Amino acid sequence: MNFQLTEEHLAVKEAAKEFTQTELLPGVIERDTHAIFPKEQVKKMGELGFLGMMVDPKYHGGGMDTLSYVIAMEELSKVDASASVAMSVNNSLVCWGLEKYGTEEQKEKYLKPLAAGEVLGAFCLSEPEAGSDATSQRTEAVLNGDHYLLNGTKNWITNGSSASIYLVIAQTHPELGHKGISVFIVEKNWEGFVVGKKEDKLGIRGSDTHSLMFSDVKVPLENRIGEEGFGFTFAMETLNGGRIGIAAQALGIAAGAYELALAYSKERKAFGKPISQHQAIQFKLADMATQIEAARLLVYKAAWTKDQGEDYSQASAIAKLYASQVAMDVTVEAIQIHGGYGYVKEYHVERLMRDAKITQIYEGTSEIQKIVISRGILR
Repeated sequence: MNFQLTEEHLAVKEAAKEFTQTELLPGVIERDTHAIFPKEQVKKMGELGFLGMMVDPKYHGGGMDTLSYVIAMEELSKVDASASVAMSVNNSLVCWGLEKYGTEEQKEKYLKPLAAGEVLGAFCLSEPEAGSDATSQRTEAVLNGDHYLLNGTKNWITNGSSASIYLVIAQTHPELGHKGISVFIVEKNWEGFVVGKKEDKLGIRGSDTHSLMFSDVKVPLENRIGEEGFGFTFAMETLNGGRIGIAAQALGIAAGAYELALAYSKERKAFGKPISQHQAIQFKLADMATQIEAARLLVYKAAWTKDQGEDYSQASAIAKLYASQVAMDVTVEAIQIHGGYGYVKEYHVERLMRDAKITQIYEGTSEIQKIVISRGILR
C-alpha cells in the first residue's frame, strides 16, 4: 500500500480545511449551544461538491474515491461534527445506496439532486424498538394496487427535518422476519408524513435529529429499491460504508482536540515554563498522537479496501470501533491538558468530547462492531 497521498487527495484536504476555518468555525459554539442546524454551511458544502463526493459525475457527483471522502470528513469533523454527520449520511448512506441499487429512473429523479447538493437525504432504519436489532422492524408497507401504504415511526434520524428525500426501511412481509423487509424512497411533502420534534442531545447538537411518523403514506411502486425482501441486505450493505464515514468523523474529532491541546500546551505556562515542557504533558501528547495515527491508518485502510472492490465489512467495523474509542480517549485528555479552561465552551474541547460519544453509538454500537469483527474472524 502506498502511504503517500496523491495531489488530488492533498487538494481535497486543503479545500476541506479552508472551508472548515472560514465557514464552520465561525459560530460553531453558538450553533452547539442553541442546537442550530448549520443550514447555510451545509448548503455551501453542497455547492463545493462535498455532499456527493463518490457519486459518478454523470449523476452530478464528484467521482472521487473513498479516501478523498474520509480525508474531507476528518477535516470538517475537527471543528463541526454536526455539519460533518450531515455530509456523512448524504454520501455514505443515501447517495451510495441509490447509486448502487437504484434504477436509472430513481437515479435521475433522486440521486442527481442529492449528489449535486441541491437537497439533503436521510436514512431511516432505527425505530423505538429496533435500534441495534435492525431485524425487528415495526414500520410496515402494505401493497395496495400501484402503491404501498406506509405506517410506522422512525427514531434518531439525522437530517430529519432538513432532508427532502428519505430512504425508509419497512416490513412488507412480517411473517418472513428479516427476509420480509424492503426499502423505499419517500418524499418529505407526501401526505401522512410528519416530522417530530428535534432531539435535545448531549453532543452533535446542531445535527438535525428527529423522529419521523408515517400514517398511510402512499409510496408509488416504482419507489421501492430492489425487490421485496431486499431491505435488510440493503441496510447492512449501506451501513458497512457508513461506518467508514463515522470512523473518519471520530478520527477528525480526536485530531481536532489534539491540535487544540498541542497549541494550548505551548502557550500555557506553569512553574516558569510552557506546560509542553513538562514530561507529564509530553507523555499525554505522545499517547494522543500515537492513537490518532493508528486510527488514521485503520480508517484509510478501510477506505482503500472499499476502493479496491474487496469486502470491507470487517475493515470498516475495526476502523469505527477503534477510532470512536480514540475520539473519547483523546478528547478527555485534551480537556485534562487544558485544565479548568477545557471545561468551558470557549476552548472547544468540551464540545468535542460531547461530540465524540455519539461515534460509539450510531452506525451500530461498539458491541455491534465487535460482532461484525468476530464473524469475520470466525468465518
